[in-house]
Amino acid sequence: MVVKAVPAEAPRRVTILGSTGSVGGNTVDLIQRNPDRYRVEALTANRNVVKLAEQARRLRPRLAVVADADCYGDLKAALAGTGVEAAAGPEALVEAAQRPAEWVMAAIVGARGLPPTLAAARRGALVAFANKECLVCAGPLMIDLVRTAGATLLPVDSEHNAIFQVLDASGRDGVDRLILTASGGPFRTADRAAMARVTPEQAVAHPTWDMGAKISVDSATMMNKGLEIIEAFYLFNMPEDRIDVLVHPQSVVHSMVEYADGSVLAQLGTPDMRTPIAYTLAWPRRMATPSRRLDLAAVGRLEFEPPDPERFPALRLARAALRRGGSAPAVLNAANEVAVEAFLAGRIGFLDIERVVEGTLEHLPNVALETLSDVDNIDQEARRHAADLI
Repeated sequence: MVVKAVPAEAPRRVTILGSTGSVGGNTVDLIQRNPDRYRVEALTANRNVVKLAEQARRLRPRLAVVADADCYGDLKAALAGTGVEAAAGPEALVEAAQRPAEWVMAAIVGARGLPPTLAAARRGALVAFANKECLVCAGPLMIDLVRTAGATLLPVDSEHNAIFQVLDASGRDGVDRLILTASGGPFRTADRAAMARVTPEQAVAHPTWDMGAKISVDSATMMNKGLEIIEAFYLFNMPEDRIDVLVHPQSVVHSMVEYADGSVLAQLGTPDMRTPIAYTLAWPRRMATPSRRLDLAAVGRLEFEPPDPERFPALRLARAALRRGGSAPAVLNAANEVAVEAFLAGRIGFLDIERVVEGTLEHLPNVALETLSDVDNIDQEARRHAADLI
């Protein structure tokens, strides 16, 4: 984990990459509740012009960007008279990340979030990191860039944020293992025959968290946890065989660190993404949130169980890709993104997601990734093969 000291200066200037999604929306909510502590430099969205313009009118950033260039005219019209600059296209996303914000929320889902996230890291920003795919696709390259630039990665995923809060960074030799918790998703107790029949509507109905469609499906397949294993490997420099997963349906214990003396430290809280977001937004301090407070007496019991590798093979696929290294994690991520999109569109079944991912991993040779162009090339090749399998 790369961390640097931060002076206490206010207000903090911030940029939100992906402001109209679930994480971005929760970030906007926290900033609105603390208007004297933050100034917004830029907001970006994929193509949700209506929501982006509404956020821009309230937060008054200097720049608002929509990734889909075809939406530029609508955004410019919606912002007329506000003084907010409008821009569109992938290059404009990178420009937004390059703007002089001290803190950047990287919440663009998928591999397309890699260029702007790296642009923010390259100038030494505090990068609140909600896009796990960036580390999955380009982990060694990104960690090297962060160190060279003097940037700081602040994990936003509730699991990695929990570990970040309880991990003794100065005594890493005393850590035995990291334990990522997983809710188990909506099909935790379903058999394979039942999972073969599930619909996209059922898959996105997460039992405890309010998340976007893609992440919800990843949670249902447990691919989300597989990607988090890879992310933890890079974020915390921990060997793969010392990163465990426990299914915890109450989603109260967000993750744990086990130390050499047998102590296990955990971070607990209600399932509300505003808690980990706030920890990064105010870091290295803390801020108040409207999150419901944890009442352990009302919860009554906390359950834990190992994940079933037969019903949820995504964990096996992710661990295998991490052990192979090279291009394998990027192939895993690209094939999964294509397969999940096809499932949400009704083109394949739920269990076909793992079939497409495994088939793509088996077909493509594993190669070294030495540059970001290498990452982009293998990503595109994996997407083409996954589409062919579909």
